[in-house]
Amino acid sequence: MSLGPGSGSGSGSETRKKGYKTAIVAEEGRRRREEDLIGIRKNKRRDALLNKRRVTHAVPSYDTIISFIIGVYLCLDQRPPIDKILTEGILPLFVELLSRHDAPQLQFEALSVLTNLASGTSEYKRVIVELGVVPTLVNLLSSSSSNNDIREETICALGNIAGDSPSYRDFVLSHGALSPLLSQLEPESLLQLEPHSAWAMLRLATWCLSILVCGYPPVNFEQVKSALPVLRRLIHSTDEEVVADACWALSYLSDVPINNIQDIIEAGVCPKLVELLLYPSDAVIEPALRTLRNIVYGDDAQTQHVIDSQLLPCLHQLLTQEHKKNIIKEACWTISNIAAGNRAQIQAVIDANIIPPLVGFLLRAEFDIKEDVAWAIFNVTSRGSHDNIRYLAAQGCIKALCDLLSYPDPMINSICLEGLENILSVGKADKEMGLHGKGNIFALRVDECEGWDKIENLLTHQNNQISERAAMIVDKFWRENDLEDMNVDKNDGDGSDQDLSFDF
Repeated sequence: MSLGPGSGSGSGSETRKKGYKTAIVAEEGRRRREEDLIGIRKNKRRDALLNKRRVTHAVPSYDTIISFIIGVYLCLDQRPPIDKILTEGILPLFVELLSRHDAPQLQFEALSVLTNLASGTSEYKRVIVELGVVPTLVNLLSSSSSNNDIREETICALGNIAGDSPSYRDFVLSHGALSPLLSQLEPESLLQLEPHSAWAMLRLATWCLSILVCGYPPVNFEQVKSALPVLRRLIHSTDEEVVADACWALSYLSDVPINNIQDIIEAGVCPKLVELLLYPSDAVIEPALRTLRNIVYGDDAQTQHVIDSQLLPCLHQLLTQEHKKNIIKEACWTISNIAAGNRAQIQAVIDANIIPPLVGFLLRAEFDIKEDVAWAIFNVTSRGSHDNIRYLAAQGCIKALCDLLSYPDPMINSICLEGLENILSVGKADKEMGLHGKGNIFALRVDECEGWDKIENLLTHQNNQISERAAMIVDKFWRENDLEDMNVDKNDGDGSDQDLSFDF
């Protein structure tokens, strides 16, 4: 697991990848986020639909009354009688009514029924997709004759269908839904609407855009990268809901191969994303931070671009203020990605005073936060200089790593063992240079933290890699002559972290 420096500039990104924490539960988190996005406006849209239906119009036609009654019924019934409607041939009629540009109210009522079905189960979505509704919806969104209510309802229907699965997302995109959707977000289009309607359209279209780029397997980046200039503009919005959804869209687009990350950087979003880390709402901070975390997964030059945008001071502020656990975890994960970079970037992390709060989390936080921090510390010990490692030891990370050796998690046991081995190697080199008397000062500190007992317990671990590494550490650093040296040196100080002071 040791991370040696790359042999050349071309190997930087491959070397960095070895230091990234594997997102064991990432897929589940993504699934929950996608479900939240898909259902975020279901109740709001239902209320808005009912309100629109209460508006008094001229004497309605028979078809309008029928569609109105069925539409309200579908809004209120938790299990709409799809089979019965199909048997009676009603639902295909609603699809046909979408083309009635001469009767916009009738068109809207038919669209509302289909939108309600699209917000239901996957089976409901399958039924309306097989009826060929998607191309018709895209035409409605593209048509200059569609009024704003129809365009809003169309966007809601397309978003609900696309959010069902990656295959439906790709299906909606393959019928050209992205271009007319982006048109709704253009300033000249929004300026044609009343202010209230413009804000409603802005929020709804941004939500739909985030749906069209989310999901795993990821969307074809080339198919949707035309959205990047629009997203750059949206993250500057004054509306929190718009900014949050735009940041989520960028987080999905940035969770891609490294060569696509450059397109996102060149879109010019990084400075604003860093600024949004200081936003007063976690609803914005989380997706902005996740996007930045994805970007620093890139090569050293891409990571440096974000560092130059003043990312590290903002990360320090996040770690030293009250935020929900997900944000702390994302911040620690971001730091671990940066620490998998070159030594100048590791030194930048140290200079930003980020290590002390990290060690604090490693000592006192919940285990899932400790896991992210452990990766960051491990990456510094693997990629950093001897001075970097001495600084870690002086900040108390030896005790924190020793404490984690008793956790029943093989991955954490492994990276803590290797991190300690890296620290002890520096201590051994210092001993051989005569810097701290006869003994390995870091081995002494591990012994005082009861690390020797924990490492000894791992000698019988069922994971062979862990037991073998523990045996290697025992053989390399706890041989009898080393222990004698340590016992002599104990008289020179109490071995606490405060004794581990170095000049940098």
